[in-house]
Amino acid sequence: MISIRHSEERGGGDYGWLNTHHTFSFNTYHDPMFMGFRSLRVINEDYVAPGQGFPTHPHRDMEIITYVLDGALEHKDSLGTGSRIRPGDGQRMSAGSGIRHSEANPSKTEGAHFLQIWILPDQQGIKPSYEQKAFATEEKRGKLRLIASPTGIEGSVTIHQDAKLYVTLLAPGETVTHQMEPDRHAWIQIAKGSVELNGKVLNQGDGAAVSDEEQLRIKGTEDAEVLLFDLA
Repeated sequence: MISIRHSEERGGGDYGWLNTHHTFSFNTYHDPMFMGFRSLRVINEDYVAPGQGFPTHPHRDMEIITYVLDGALEHKDSLGTGSRIRPGDGQRMSAGSGIRHSEANPSKTEGAHFLQIWILPDQQGIKPSYEQKAFATEEKRGKLRLIASPTGIEGSVTIHQDAKLYVTLLAPGETVTHQMEPDRHAWIQIAKGSVELNGKVLNQGDGAAVSDEEQLRIKGTEDAEVLLFDLA
């Protein structure tokens, strides 16, 4: 079964410095039908204006992944981490028992476009931590590249949950497949472009909840960037 969450159905708003789209309930946007999917709690598509960003604020007991699509983000946190997150990077912050951080667009001329992803952890109160790795474009071109997993296999960043995150870049007509194990579920998020998922059309900003499917076949109908979450 595949249930599509269309881009235009999302919450959010345009605040000048921030144009944001919430796939699931977040902040002042509340929809009891869309509180998350399995352990996936938040997918926000954010556009941040040049020189703007999120000031220092706290988090706890959440696995937070930031996936940059265009531009860059400057990250600082209470662990002493200072990094620049660029397109294609896999970045994970485990908030655990408590962490404070800020994220800002360092460019004075270019906007930043990224996905902010929250995954519920499998345990609470863990020691906060940060991890970031670069994944080359060629590793994702026409294939599913694992960028986050519970064990850090295949060079992925490690998350504290039985979940895996794959990313693929597809040209028109290019296809990838993903075999679903029994009792597993998936969420597909279209970051750019458009695809067919088992014959169903998905466009930029669309998401899809998947259950009781043996195989996922994702075919690019135009140049596309796609995130696939494999969830317990």
